Amino acid sequence: MHGVLLGWPAEVASGGAPLGGDAYGDWGVNLAVVLVTVVAVGLCVILHYEVLSWLSRRLGGKDRNGRHHRRQVLYGIFGVLSVHVCEIWIFGLAFYLMQAVSPSFGHVHGIAAGSLVDHVYFSAVTFTTVGFGDVIPFGPVRFLAGTEALTGFVLITWSASFTFLEMGRFWRRD
Repeated sequence: MHGVLLGWPAEVASGGAPLGGDAYGDWGVNLAVVLVTVVAVGLCVILHYEVLSWLSRRLGGKDRNGRHHRRQVLYGIFGVLSVHVCEIWIFGLAFYLMQAVSPSFGHVHGIAAGSLVDHVYFSAVTFTTVGFGDVIPFGPVRFLAGTEALTGFVLITWSASFTFLEMGRFWRRD
């Protein structure tokens, strides 16, 4: 009852389970969510690896005078930020497509139906583990949200390590 008083939908007040049914009873839906999650995570990890490998090779070059410029660190930062934005879009598209295919995958409260940009916003908040709380996943799609948070944490940490190592490499040479 407390959640209803705050203006939340009844399923929030009931702990997230849809009223009148079991959100996790259909194993086909659950398996589909797991498969979509595995594909999204796989795409993000492979993309991240390839971009960091490319950046590492690209940033290792020298200018005509044989010097490394601090500007290359900026290229690395922009490269890392760009790959994170792409990864957020991958997860955002996964949320959006599952919502478009069937309501049995669950939904994200606070997002307009059919709004890709809202799903990408939810993905960004989840990927970065900020979790503002203005949008809340319900049903089997919560597995994708939880796994995205873990994936985002790992990939952001990987990027931080890469940036630290690249910056150290440039500062030792200059």
